[in-house]
Amino acid sequence: MTQPKYIVVLTGSGISAESGVATFRDKDGVWAKYDFREVATPEGFAANPALVHDFYNARRRALPSVEPNDAHRALAELESGLAAKGGRLTLITQNVDDLHERGGVKNVLHMHGELLKSTCGACGDIRDWREDLSAELVCNACDRSGALRPYVVWFGEIPRHMDEAADAIMSADLFVSIGTSGSVYPAAGFVSEARALGVPATEINLEPSENAALFNDSRYGPATKVVPQWVREVLGEG
Repeated sequence: MTQPKYIVVLTGSGISAESGVATFRDKDGVWAKYDFREVATPEGFAANPALVHDFYNARRRALPSVEPNDAHRALAELESGLAAKGGRLTLITQNVDDLHERGGVKNVLHMHGELLKSTCGACGDIRDWREDLSAELVCNACDRSGALRPYVVWFGEIPRHMDEAADAIMSADLFVSIGTSGSVYPAAGFVSEARALGVPATEINLEPSENAALFNDSRYGPATKVVPQWVREVLGEG
């Protein structure tokens, strides 16, 4: 394998599934158990903020019980290995968990937000948050109550870091998608952007995604097995 210098990796819920984090769109995933319109839209939050807070509070409380897996750690090795060779990694994730950071990756763009942060719908204040949220809490920045919400992108809202993601893809010499369904846009469109720029693209997934035909290299199997092997190949170690 020709060793790329600048790699852009997109990750989805599949990379965290082996750590015990529930996926969303599988037959037994989160959206099979909850109506996303009630717990993951601005309208749902306006109608029943207590229900939305309960949903995210439970997920936030569960985070300390899950640990980064070998796929998360392999991407940290990729980041440090590329840096040692004068290259770099940009990791764009659709996941709101903190497993990439705990696995050792430093340059992470959370396009769908972060579960361990809160934001104020009134003033836009963003801060680290590890406790439960509720409609009764007062924002420390603007003193308004009832406006604090999870720092998570809901359906109908614009994902974060889109300009940074576009710039990264334009500069990359390899785009890789790991553990994504290929059905959630705009992330599902990143491979098309990469290929239009002549950037080769690799899919690593448990099974082919909905846009698998757009990739010119595919590796299928558990992320904890396939990602470390691929990283060793990229770094010339396997």
